[in-house]
Amino acid sequence: MKNFSIITLVLLGLLSFSSLFVVKEGERGIVIQFGKVKRDSAEQAVVYKPGLHFKLPFVEKVRVLDARLQTLDDSADRFVTAEKKDLIVDSFIKWRISDFATYYLSTGNLKSQAEQLLKQKVNNALRTEFGTRTIKEIVSGEREELMQQAIEAAKSTSDLGIEVLDVRVKQINLPLEVSKFIFERMRTERLKVAKKHRSEGKERAEILRADIDAKITVMLAEAEREAQILRGGGEATAAQLYAKAFNKNPEFFAFVRSLEAYKNSFNSKNDIMIVEPDNDFFKYMKSTSGK
Repeated sequence: MKNFSIITLVLLGLLSFSSLFVVKEGERGIVIQFGKVKRDSAEQAVVYKPGLHFKLPFVEKVRVLDARLQTLDDSADRFVTAEKKDLIVDSFIKWRISDFATYYLSTGNLKSQAEQLLKQKVNNALRTEFGTRTIKEIVSGEREELMQQAIEAAKSTSDLGIEVLDVRVKQINLPLEVSKFIFERMRTERLKVAKKHRSEGKERAEILRADIDAKITVMLAEAEREAQILRGGGEATAAQLYAKAFNKNPEFFAFVRSLEAYKNSFNSKNDIMIVEPDNDFFKYMKSTSGK
């Protein structure tokens, strides 16, 4: 009898323990009864908030769902614009469960399944919005409107029990092959412009060099002309001074001129002069008076 009482207490304890369940903060719980979501008298799904709750043991099963705000940040996708240009768009989605029973039934409480279906719906909305706009419109100022339209279109995810709170486009890039082509074209254009500037610079340098050379030639010519004038004036002045000096003693003038002639005549050892000894040219060699 005693053993029976102990077994009864143990069974009652197990039944009590299995009838209790706890929903943590940030979660919601639904009860599955005979394979269906438990509903109230108004046919609304019963959703359990955080706290301690009771259920029928062995008959009802509890499924806990995450009620927090979720972020879907997957890999970038390719979209086509109105001018049939491809764009690689990186975006993220903010969402949360709005109808826990519908979410559970449509996704099996699998987050990966929910995000796959959600991304498909949002991408379809984004694809529609991108397809009605050009690249310039998307980049220049219609991105906010585009994202708002995508949010409105994504609200059709109510059949998944999901509420889309925000859709944001983080980055828009051209496909790699298009980017390479554009960069190569830009590089070619830059090289072309650089070559043009270099050619114009070289042409300008030649013009400046020719102008400077012309100015230098003119300046040298002017300097040479002034030097000739100054030299001529100096020689004329020197000749006048020599004339005045030598006019005072013509004999001394003739003597000095003869010495200069001797110096110039015998400057080189290779010079040969055939002159008669009694020629007047050698008269100052005979005596200083020339007699």
